[in-house]
Amino acid sequence: MKSNEYLFPLQSQSPLPFLPSAGASEYNVTANSPKEKSAMQRSVFAAVLLAATLAIPLRAQDAKKDQPIKPADPESKVVLDSWNDIGRKLIAMAEDFPEDKYDFKPNPAQRSFAEQLLHAAGANYYFINPVMGQKPPAEEDPKRDKFKTKAEIVAFVKKSFADGAAAIQSKGDKGLSDTIVDPFAHQHVRVLDYAYGFIEHCGEHYGQLVVYYRVAGLVPPESRPKK
Repeated sequence: MKSNEYLFPLQSQSPLPFLPSAGASEYNVTANSPKEKSAMQRSVFAAVLLAATLAIPLRAQDAKKDQPIKPADPESKVVLDSWNDIGRKLIAMAEDFPEDKYDFKPNPAQRSFAEQLLHAAGANYYFINPVMGQKPPAEEDPKRDKFKTKAEIVAFVKKSFADGAAAIQSKGDKGLSDTIVDPFAHQHVRVLDYAYGFIEHCGEHYGQLVVYYRVAGLVPPESRPKK
């Protein structure tokens, strides 16, 4: 047997065993078929689109590298932004939750939805009043019968966060290091530390109210798809 016949017994057969020969009848789609051209065009288009998509964030990153790094925000702005953010979330819940469910409790031993809001907003004044040179509130939890409607509770929640924001702004950056007396611990504390304590307190009650939503079969505002 000749060596060239062993390797290539048919002149028309492809030299590579995994490629079809030009005359192979079992292959219905040839290199020049419309189907193959269309598939190749789609592949090329997809590759170009992918490359362009990947290039966009890289170009954005390169553009940012050319810009000077922004300085840190002033301390008063950071704490004010945190205060306003948790306030925004609780206000959104107060406005959104159905009024006929305001006295809903997941468990009889817990506060109702309305009482949770009143507690969080009322407690804010244990921060606001000392910062503004006033006495702390006489009671920690405002009574539900004093706020009979949803509108009254929403207004109270809004006011507590607006008053807290005004108290923080009144201190400025330097005033955040001033000390006030914590009526609970009977100890001097810095305004900044005290502010973050009440931000955390409101965040804890926000987390509880998320559960109230879910148990009531509702979706919290922050968990809904953004429009």
